[in-house]
Amino acid sequence: MPRFGLRRLTLLALGSGLIWTAGSPSAHAIESCVASLKREAVSAGVRPEVAERMLKGASFDEKVIRFSTSQPEYKTEIWDYMAFLVDAERIKDGKKNLRKHRQTLSAIEQRYGVNRHVVLAVWGIESDFGQFKGDFYTPHALANLVCAGKRRQKYFRGELIKTLQIASRGDVPVNDFQGSWAGAFGQTQFMPSTYNSLAVDFDGDGRKDLVNSVPDALASTANFLKNAGWRDSRAWGYEVTVPSGYSGPTGLKKRASLSTWGQRGFKKIGGGSMSGKTEAALIRPAGANGPAFLVTRNFNALRSYNASTSYGLAIALLSELVADGEPFKTPWPTDNPGLSRAQRLELQKLLNRNGFNVGEPDGKVGPLTRAGIRKAEAKYGLPVTGRPSWNVYSALGGK
Repeated sequence: MPRFGLRRLTLLALGSGLIWTAGSPSAHAIESCVASLKREAVSAGVRPEVAERMLKGASFDEKVIRFSTSQPEYKTEIWDYMAFLVDAERIKDGKKNLRKHRQTLSAIEQRYGVNRHVVLAVWGIESDFGQFKGDFYTPHALANLVCAGKRRQKYFRGELIKTLQIASRGDVPVNDFQGSWAGAFGQTQFMPSTYNSLAVDFDGDGRKDLVNSVPDALASTANFLKNAGWRDSRAWGYEVTVPSGYSGPTGLKKRASLSTWGQRGFKKIGGGSMSGKTEAALIRPAGANGPAFLVTRNFNALRSYNASTSYGLAIALLSELVADGEPFKTPWPTDNPGLSRAQRLELQKLLNRNGFNVGEPDGKVGPLTRAGIRKAEAKYGLPVTGRPSWNVYSALGGK
């Protein structure tokens, strides 16, 4: 499913720590397993030369196994997540791509009934509008998960065989399966099984190429969302004010009509009547002191791409902003907000400039950057967290 795609790598880039303790299997064991996978693929209809070419050189990848078994060192706060994923640069690029692909997006919207801005937002979050392909050659990553992984080997074996079959059919060139550690590929990050059921050939060239064809990638995403229940006849949701002292139902499973919510005292921020039979659920992702939203089943469709409320809100907000809509009005409940991608890059430069060596600045917050942040926090009398935050950024001279 798409939930294994690049946004998972994004979460790692947001500043999580990773610990890996498993031992490396022997080279012979990996070679024997990969040879077995080649034979299985050929038996499943994969052309022998394709199986050989795509699995040639597959060897133990510590990073794949580490990512598959590790958990974030600390919980990523939603204001960090949103600052990183929905920043000024992504909004600007989204508007540029909206103009560039207007005709294609309009045709996709008409055929699948999925708002063009939502499709565009998924593209932006998943691969930065096709600019980031991913760090792994997915056939080799999947081979590692089958041969050296500790969980769901049967699932990943199936995804690997499907990957080789896609290439064998000629839909995607064998060298273009670049993506996530879990096997997702393409500009909007489909797992191979999702590709087989929902990918479409929208440009009419006879191939479903989610890597090199923007029309195919965007239309396939729209098809996914339609299949997940998206309907353009309703909004994804609304930011709302919560009546004082409210202690009623919350959570995605507690739905009621908008009229019922209105009777409970809820109001849309920015105006508009709270009426109608459309069902919505109340979510308060940062607790009682942060923004509140009434979300429809369209929001569930967004979450089906990645089962995360923060992810769903990032897609929703980016879709609003590329359409020249309004940002969320209620501030996140923090006096130490997160940093955009540009600010993270500048933070690394500032750390180096001030003697906290974090290596070549790239905007990705890994162990070396976190160590530098901790040293800077200690020097400036800040709580030592290793988090790329506004306080440490401003203490180092960031603007």
